[in-house]
Amino acid sequence: MFAVIKTGGKQYRVAANDLLKIEKVEGQVGDIVEIGHVLAHGEGENVTFGAPFVDGALVTAEVVEQGKNRTVIAFKKRRRQNSRRKIGHRQLLTTVRIAEILLGGAKPTKKAAAKTEAKAPKKEAKAEAAPNEAEAKATETAAPLFKTPKGEPDDLTVIKGIGPVAAGQLNEQGITTFAQIAKLSEKDVAKIDEHMPFSADQIMDWREQAKELAKK
Repeated sequence: MFAVIKTGGKQYRVAANDLLKIEKVEGQVGDIVEIGHVLAHGEGENVTFGAPFVDGALVTAEVVEQGKNRTVIAFKKRRRQNSRRKIGHRQLLTTVRIAEILLGGAKPTKKAAAKTEAKAPKKEAKAEAAPNEAEAKATETAAPLFKTPKGEPDDLTVIKGIGPVAAGQLNEQGITTFAQIAKLSEKDVAKIDEHMPFSADQIMDWREQAKELAKK
């Protein structure tokens, strides 16, 4: 049996045990998610179409992985106006395995995979140290990616492609001057690409502009 489902604005033809990537749905690995937008289902030549969805039809899927798609670059240039704009986008994706195709209001029989609980430490000292380690990790996560340099900050919006919102996000992560952006290493670029909503190509473009601005 197969079904045609709609999720994330796209349609997919699926069957049991199919593995596919869809736009992000909330859930942990092993969770069972339900997709109620079933456009059609059938087996062989017998196909039932919905109007637009089939009443009582449901598709369940197990979350296999949460991840991101490759970066898509949108580049716009205006001739003879010295205007260029480059924007990167990475779509969040969820890899799922189709579990069941249910009809007539049937309820799912498969449940979320059992989550293994961490074994309790044998020594009380380790149990007391665990909260402290968690607090330390939380502090590290909250800390900015870079150390803010001393002195007056530059107006980062002068760099083409950096608007007020992006400038604020960079400032929050400790990036406040042209010289700082101009000196970003490949490792720094990768760090920003991973933790902030900017692509590596965008950052390298800003770096080249910052080198010229830092000379002034």
